[in-house]
Amino acid sequence: MAITRGAKKAHRASQRKRVFNVRRKNALTDATKAVKKAIAAGDAKGAEKLLSGAFQAIDKAAKRGVIKGNNADRKKARLAAAIARAAK
Repeated sequence: MAITRGAKKAHRASQRKRVFNVRRKNALTDATKAVKKAIAAGDAKGAEKLLSGAFQAIDKAAKRGVIKGNNADRKKARLAAAIARAAK
């Protein structure tokens, strides 16, 4: 547990930031799951419509530091490739 006054303040700040990070991570997960579910159902057109929302969630998470940039690029590339495979 934090002892000094500065450490207590830093702990409070990290708790506030955690709320936003968890929310951003959940948005990222929900968006990618929606795309994957559409792909699994064989709905390539629907998955393409959901793809822009997933890209937006991924980019926002990367911008805020919830995930790293290369991780975001990899997620986007894999989603796009999965849709391309499903469209064939």
